[in-house]
Amino acid sequence: MGVVEVLLTTGQTAEELGCAITTFRRLVRADLLPDLSRRGVRVMVPLESVHALRDRPTAALEHLPAREIGVLRVDAARRVQEEDRQWIGFSTRLPPADLLKALRGWWRCDAPSVAAAGVLPVTLSGYVVAVLTGLEVWEKNAQGRYAFPHARLAGYVTDLATPVHHVTASSQADWMLADLLLGSRLVSHSGGTIAYVNTRTRS
Repeated sequence: MGVVEVLLTTGQTAEELGCAITTFRRLVRADLLPDLSRRGVRVMVPLESVHALRDRPTAALEHLPAREIGVLRVDAARRVQEEDRQWIGFSTRLPPADLLKALRGWWRCDAPSVAAAGVLPVTLSGYVVAVLTGLEVWEKNAQGRYAFPHARLAGYVTDLATPVHHVTASSQADWMLADLLLGSRLVSHSGGTIAYVNTRTRS
């Protein structure tokens, strides 16, 4: 007799992960779980994938030299009508060049602190799905928001359950940062897009 695959609904999955259904659905919309199946309108998640998500390690922030880092918190990608990009947010379907554009933006943040850390993890629903570096230069607009025009995409994730990482870094330092952070759990709390996390205090 073959092994029967156990499938969970999105509600059951969210309960297993201890998060809201809307939080989990962001991962689905971003195509970060390719092993999903559908029964009519219901999205079904293999129990194996749920356990893999639950057991993802916490980001090893203690290995970073900075005592505090910024964390860019994004949603699943959606279309926008802007002069320099068509998408904002994260999706595994975006090629690296478009993904970088979709993740770069104008944010209210402490730009010197973000730059000093040398790395900006990008999280979706509490998982690091991409890593930005090249933050040494910033610009400020009339609304008091900051952008990092030279930001580089050091790497990104296309499967959180397996997981599958794509490291696009051209330098060893960027490669190490991407390898350290991608696919890990990184919880942050903030009312804005950029949150700040102490790398020496683990919750």
